[in-house]
Amino acid sequence: MPVIDETTTAPGKREHADPRAVLTGTHFINGDAAACEGALAAGARFAAGYPITPSTEIVERFAARAPQVGGLFIQMEDELAASITLQGMVWAGQKSFTVTSGPGFSLMMEHIGFAAMTETPCVFMNVQRGGPSTGLPTLPAQGDMMQARFGSHGDYLTIALVPDSPQECFELAVKSFNLAEQFRVPVMLMMDECVGHMTEKVVIPKAEEIEIYPRRHASKPPGEFELYKTGEDLVPEMAHAGEGYKIFVTGLTHDQRGYPLMNAVAQRELVVRLFEKIRRAADELTMIDEDQIEGADVIVVSYGITSRVAERSIQMARAKGLKVGRMRLQIVWPFPEKRIRELAPKVKAFVVPELNMGQVVLEVERCAGGACQTIGVPHPGGTVHKPAEILAASEKGVRG
Repeated sequence: MPVIDETTTAPGKREHADPRAVLTGTHFINGDAAACEGALAAGARFAAGYPITPSTEIVERFAARAPQVGGLFIQMEDELAASITLQGMVWAGQKSFTVTSGPGFSLMMEHIGFAAMTETPCVFMNVQRGGPSTGLPTLPAQGDMMQARFGSHGDYLTIALVPDSPQECFELAVKSFNLAEQFRVPVMLMMDECVGHMTEKVVIPKAEEIEIYPRRHASKPPGEFELYKTGEDLVPEMAHAGEGYKIFVTGLTHDQRGYPLMNAVAQRELVVRLFEKIRRAADELTMIDEDQIEGADVIVVSYGITSRVAERSIQMARAKGLKVGRMRLQIVWPFPEKRIRELAPKVKAFVVPELNMGQVVLEVERCAGGACQTIGVPHPGGTVHKPAEILAASEKGVRG
């Protein structure tokens, strides 16, 4: 199972996890607990949240573990309060996150846009469930994937990671915080109810084996520092409240000092930079688990819990002599456009099963550009696909 993981950072930027916060060893825990342990290992010392199924177990565990390492959890009155409180703590100097599910994620959208505009590095963990509205609180879906990309108003880019196991909940939680700090963006860890609640073996390495991307702290003295002045990578350094720096954090269009500057020239300069700091790193942010892609007639593109079901369908297809490859997305946003475009002329079809009525399949179809078929296998959630449903779509793709 080769993994394409080209995420890179500047030399010397890495640190290691705090050994006080790392439960090194082999554990039998669910995905929610593993995500909590990943957050702690990554250096998160603050979480704000409001209870909502099926994500509550993450912060329940964090509330118990945080005092052991000098951390703090606050249960807020609602998701709006939680999604802005964590950002205040980031500007106070702490790595911070919140957790939620469908209805709460919708409420957090304005503050996700605020985090993008103010370049506040933080993590939103969404354990997806059936919707719309209150929907199916205790059952799985993957219906929030487009919302993770386009949910707030205006133009911005985020990063979204999708684990398919408790082990990856730990690993991708660590990566989520690293990417948030590297690019100064809100990062989404898009779990689902099945992955969040399934219990499996999770191996947590030693602290010195866990690489951590530290806060981009201001390197200039207060008199010379500008809050949003950037270098070649377009990502500004960050000063914290109480350190003597001039800090003006606003959701308004602003200049390099952070002061409001509301005209078309300032808007273009700011928004284009917010886009480009992610867009120019899109290839480096490609993270895909591939198997038997070369020579395949059909490639099954999946993510999250659906990947577990898709794997069985691929085995069934290969047993029938069909040439079916696997592409499992671990980072969905930014979308791996380049890889899809490379493969589209070489295959007959992409098959895209999802626990929604068709979201990521639209991106696959767009990037394929008509060079091959794109066959969606939609599912409204509440349970998972039957392998036979994905197999039937693969057979259709082989026939052309």
